[in-house]
Amino acid sequence: MMRPLIASLFLSALAALPAAAQTKTPAASTLTTIDKPFVPANGIDPNEVAVDVVNKTVPVLCAEKDNVQVEFISPVVRQFRIQAVHPAYINTINHDRFAPDFSACDMTRDPSFKADNSRRVTFWETPEFWLTGYTFPSFWRPATVPVRVGDRVENGLHLVQLWMRYRERAEEILVFYPADGYWRARPLPFGDMRWTAYGSSFLVGPVEIQERPIVALKDVAFDPATKTFTMNFMRGGSATIKIDTVDQERIVLDVGLSDAMPAGAPFVTMRSMYATEFNADVAKFAWRSKGGEGWGEAPISTFKQAQATELWAGRTTPSIHNLSAPDMVFSHFKGQQAK
Repeated sequence: MMRPLIASLFLSALAALPAAAQTKTPAASTLTTIDKPFVPANGIDPNEVAVDVVNKTVPVLCAEKDNVQVEFISPVVRQFRIQAVHPAYINTINHDRFAPDFSACDMTRDPSFKADNSRRVTFWETPEFWLTGYTFPSFWRPATVPVRVGDRVENGLHLVQLWMRYRERAEEILVFYPADGYWRARPLPFGDMRWTAYGSSFLVGPVEIQERPIVALKDVAFDPATKTFTMNFMRGGSATIKIDTVDQERIVLDVGLSDAMPAGAPFVTMRSMYATEFNADVAKFAWRSKGGEGWGEAPISTFKQAQATELWAGRTTPSIHNLSAPDMVFSHFKGQQAK
């Protein structure tokens, strides 16, 4: 699915850092742990839960449509981890291309809801982090989900961005779309790179189809002290997304669920784009099964389903679009903790 204005918003934000972000460089972030190497599973937990992973990807000609849909299903999972990790070839990239490719695309039938007014708001900031929201001239769904930080509530937002100050720059590390429940995450730029791309999206909560897969949100709140988002779902229940780590290798998000999903719905869904192996945001999967002696691997076109305790989704072949977009790792599936 095409996400409008991301590139232009990124550039405009760099030119207009919040006043707090232009102060003297603060002490190193408690979240920044660049000395810790990336370990996909971080050890094997004997209590980890195997979940059903189902690939519902369909062929597509348009490279601006999210045709990749990977669902994670389990009635017992209450905790899990999502990581966006720089790809293995990240240190070989000299130049990346992020311009949209609308060849073979027909967007004329996409729904569009006009907003009363376009705006940008910064409703929380410190010298190190800040949260901004945007209302676009139009969006494919009505913007009716309130977003709260402390006592401040903003309505009508299409996009919310979490920014981090790093190396005297503004780095956008996490975004979500309140109107349809989509999230994107990315690590800090690798090495001396000044920018890296977003790639796959994910949906946390009970997915339903309204023109395309969505999670209908009742409201979203952010706690700056713990860097935790709390979502209440229209279909009942809630979830939390806590930022555990962000550095030049990965961003780690710990997710908690209040209840099982209704009617067997997936508890998390990955969405992405695959036109060809050389024009894709994700092209291959690797997964680990409970008690397995090795990893399974398959291209996106042949992978159907598996019972997995961990799944990696990414690329090993260079793509003509968003080459620096991160791999996605879903792992640490656990049931409800004993009280």
